[in-house]
Amino acid sequence: MSFQDYFPIWDQLQIQQQQRLLDSLSFQKVSRSTILHDGSTAGTGLYLIRTGQLRAYVFSDEGREITIYRLFERDMCLFSATCIIQSIHFDVTFQAEKDTEFWVISPEVYHSLMAESAAVANYTNELMASRFSEVMWRMQQFMWKSMDKRVAEFLLQEAAIEKTRRLKITHETIANPLGSHREVITRMLRYFQSQGLVKVSRGMVTLLDTARLEDLRDDPSRSAHR
Repeated sequence: MSFQDYFPIWDQLQIQQQQRLLDSLSFQKVSRSTILHDGSTAGTGLYLIRTGQLRAYVFSDEGREITIYRLFERDMCLFSATCIIQSIHFDVTFQAEKDTEFWVISPEVYHSLMAESAAVANYTNELMASRFSEVMWRMQQFMWKSMDKRVAEFLLQEAAIEKTRRLKITHETIANPLGSHREVITRMLRYFQSQGLVKVSRGMVTLLDTARLEDLRDDPSRSAHR
């Protein structure tokens, strides 16, 4: 399918606006683990995902990665274009979690469309509000939720994304999005395994009891170490 099929308000643009948008596009393919934007360079443009998966993250004062959101098929990212949100002063890094195909929209063209089109402006505001809500949710998880609940939440999310209980994932890969250390995750997974929640092997975590993991994640009165 083409860009027109992925851009949700395409039909609300005028013909000349559609053409300007198409003329501004570039299409990219990147392999897993590629860094698209490291936060220290100027924004490259707005990303609209065709296939694959990207991760947006920031660094803590201690240098640990903290995932703030992910991008999947049909998602569009505003934080990769600094001219769209000029008041944002924190650096966001984008990395491909899978082989990914995406369009890059010129920030100058998109900014001009926002000024001309109420549909583009409204869509952008809705997207911005949704993304900030996701960021705030993740920050609340990071600040207030215990590590056992955060690990359970992460494993359940990964299983839903990958559509399998057998996750090909390392302890460090789990630690990075949670802003933790590999050793902490190793200890937590060993405890989960002793409780029959997961099975841990080299490069693999298998979810054995998703119902109990969901109970642990959802019940504020419960903790893996009670």
